[in-house]
Amino acid sequence: MDEKGLGQRLQAARRAGGLTQQELCHKAGLSYSTLAKIERGAIKSPSIFTIQNIAAALGVGLDALLGVAPSPAAPAAKPKMTAQNGVKFVYFDINGCLVRFFHAAFTNLAADAHVSADDVETAFWHYNDDVCRGEMSMDAFNATLAKQLGIKKSLDWQKYYLSAVEPVLEMHQLVEWVAERYHVGLLSNIMPGFIEAMLDRKLLPGVTYDAIVDSSQVGAIKPERKIYDAATKQSGVKPDEILFVDDDRANVMAADRLGWRVLWFDGYRPEEAVDRIKESLK
Repeated sequence: MDEKGLGQRLQAARRAGGLTQQELCHKAGLSYSTLAKIERGAIKSPSIFTIQNIAAALGVGLDALLGVAPSPAAPAAKPKMTAQNGVKFVYFDINGCLVRFFHAAFTNLAADAHVSADDVETAFWHYNDDVCRGEMSMDAFNATLAKQLGIKKSLDWQKYYLSAVEPVLEMHQLVEWVAERYHVGLLSNIMPGFIEAMLDRKLLPGVTYDAIVDSSQVGAIKPERKIYDAATKQSGVKPDEILFVDDDRANVMAADRLGWRVLWFDGYRPEEAVDRIKESLK
């Protein structure tokens, strides 16, 4: 990949669209430093996921940004709908909602480390919030977790996580249904790089997301207000035009207090939950 050429084309497309770097960051769900480095050509081989998000936010073809070939004019996008209750944008949580939670990863790591799963889980939750806020790096988390568990070799938590989670197929089909009709986004307490890795492995629905709100980039986790404010801004709609689907009642109630429409997802009855969500989007 020609990083400098990519940076120049990206900068030209952004300026042609009348966007500042900060505005494009909000639309594409990127940190300011990441975008600035890509425009300078300072990131070697930026991920295709990131470039796809930028292209979608700018409304240009991926090939045009990559300089592969001139992009033909894209057909006019199908207008998005507004539900009878006024919803225009739907945010989905990830863990426990789009993928089954990763408790199996605790068991797998415990077996490899020859410790109890309870010890792994206790150590994990002690630092999880710091990593999901972006206050602790993945390298620091892996090193700290290994030390806590007495593991002398290197540890890769993302590897254990990705091997343990399973897509909730009913919800994947729902997200595809929603994306055809409404603006859609992800809103997750998540560790750095995990969303990108999950999309690459098709653990998340492969739709074009209008916003991806990653707690590790925002610097806040649900149910803290800062992350909801960031999600509202990225959605480009009013709070009462957002529907939020999450399996954590505290997260749902925090959104409700801000004027969002909310639905609690019951992972034990995914088909019933899907029916309720579709009913609310009539």
